[in-house]
Amino acid sequence: MGSDKIKSHAKLNLALNITGKNSYLHKIETIVVFVSLHDEIFIEKINSKKHKISFTGEFSRNIGNKNTVSKLLNILDKKRLLNNQKFKIRIKKKIPSKAGLGGGSMNAANILNYFLKKNIIKINKKEVIKIAKLVGSDVILGLNPTNSILSRNDEVKRFNNCKKIYSLIVKPHFGCSTREIYSKVKKINKPKFNHPNPKMFNLDYLKKVENSLEPIVLSKYSKLRGIKSFLENLSKSYFVRMTGSGSALVAYFQSKHRCENAKKMFQKKFKNYWCILSKTI
Repeated sequence: MGSDKIKSHAKLNLALNITGKNSYLHKIETIVVFVSLHDEIFIEKINSKKHKISFTGEFSRNIGNKNTVSKLLNILDKKRLLNNQKFKIRIKKKIPSKAGLGGGSMNAANILNYFLKKNIIKINKKEVIKIAKLVGSDVILGLNPTNSILSRNDEVKRFNNCKKIYSLIVKPHFGCSTREIYSKVKKINKPKFNHPNPKMFNLDYLKKVENSLEPIVLSKYSKLRGIKSFLENLSKSYFVRMTGSGSALVAYFQSKHRCENAKKMFQKKFKNYWCILSKTI
């Protein structure tokens, strides 16, 4: 039996707002898109006593045994939803880790979706959401990778057929610890996305909002401040914003041509930094 191949797309937080905190987690609301940048996941049922998970590719280093995929499989096994079936899962990592691009969370979301579509696990929507939240707070966003708005009450509103946006995603040599960045949050904001609508994906609207985590990260890393300043000074970029808890910064454009020119200029200035042109899906 051969393996099945699925794509796991990166997510970009166009805006992110901290609206509160409970005993152990911050409450957020966020506007999210998914882009063409993706990991490749190969899944195969095997005759074994244990699941076999491996990572290859440019960004496979330093991924430990405890990761979102192993966490998902452990949860499914404990709930006996896989009926003692074991799987070999190989993930080719094209999405950098600790970048705010949701690589690991989206891997888990897409594997969960695969099990559902193949009828390997049979559970209702409520149970699916419960499992997603047990794996990670943003896994729920990857269950349907399209333009989405997560409101403060953890409800997700999806929007199809939105205008495509081109993005230049750049990342320095270091990553950001999500836990560390959130631990430095002191300001709680009023909810802004309580009434999700398609207009929130317009660049003019997005330019006026922000990522509440960005000032925390920029104050810690001077290199990121320099990168953002350079990207903002590029002609034709609509706005520049950090995604998630960093360390990736994203410049947004209305046309592929402008984005390609910006990539050339960035690579000329920052020769050794990772960057990629990507388009919303």
